[in-house]
Amino acid sequence: MAKTNPGNFFEDYSIGQVINHAVPRTVSGGERALYHALYPARHALYSSDEFARASGLPAAPLDDLASFHVVFGKTVPDISLNAVANLGYAEGRFLRPVYPGDTLRSVSEVIGLKQNSSGKNGVVYVRTKGLNQRDEVVLEYVRWVMVKKRDLDAPAPETVLPDLQKVIPAADLVVPEGLDFSNYDFTLAGDPHRWADYDVGEIIDHIDGVTVEEAEHMMATRLWQNTAKVHFDATVRPDGTRLIYGGHVISLARTLSFNGLANAQMVVGINGGAHANPCLSGDTVRAWTEVLDKAETDAPGVGALRLRLVATKGSEAGALKGDDGKYLPDVLLDLDYWVLIPL
Repeated sequence: MAKTNPGNFFEDYSIGQVINHAVPRTVSGGERALYHALYPARHALYSSDEFARASGLPAAPLDDLASFHVVFGKTVPDISLNAVANLGYAEGRFLRPVYPGDTLRSVSEVIGLKQNSSGKNGVVYVRTKGLNQRDEVVLEYVRWVMVKKRDLDAPAPETVLPDLQKVIPAADLVVPEGLDFSNYDFTLAGDPHRWADYDVGEIIDHIDGVTVEEAEHMMATRLWQNTAKVHFDATVRPDGTRLIYGGHVISLARTLSFNGLANAQMVVGINGGAHANPCLSGDTVRAWTEVLDKAETDAPGVGALRLRLVATKGSEAGALKGDDGKYLPDVLLDLDYWVLIPL
């Protein structure tokens, strides 16, 4: 009897299937330190317990995207071990801060299936929830991934495409209990710009770039326990390269956005996202942001910005798609998300 698990292939999924992912993980300050070393993240709310307490929280939470990576990594052996590529995200909401000492686990439900015309693979849509030790949902998101077929003669399933929100309404964003930016310290945060200083349609060039190295990517995928073959095994892809984990690019771009958006302290929603082109070791990642919308919240001193964060290998700020409507070849990531920022 086989003891090993080759992972799920496209024909192994069915609509409504619920997968409880293995290996819960208790997070600590170690995850924060490694996250800040890898990217390096600098937002004050996640860096300083004292800054977080002055903002109404009991301590500095784990970076939102670090929590996302932990929850995402749990799903890989069941969802994307045999993936060709992770394609996109939608309806992502960060519902509760995660603190050192919390234990996270992940549960996914299959909500969509579509076999590709080649018959060699298909797209699987899943809604994933990350839960803490109290069974509270800390975050949830939908993603879709292209997965290989094991048996090319296996019949195609009925196509089911989920109806997904293009944008999470501002009223549905969850502001952490107690968050208060009334006495926000702009000096310690490192930037004087507040919610009122940003205009819809404004484009911010974040200027800096980071060259992705093989070693840091491998450390990141191991840290997040992301075992997808395309990230680890250079023999899986025809060109002999290892894809950089898409979440690694998201965190790099978010970190680069500090220069111009240092006060965009918390990620509270992911409206949509696409990994437009593959990122490989040696690529230099740069980023720019377009302000898409603004909203006030009920929390004292707290506003929300809807942002488009674009990671590129060199395209000019504002350049996204060509005349044919396709992403430019240098565009790596197109992420539409909500952040909280002082009014």
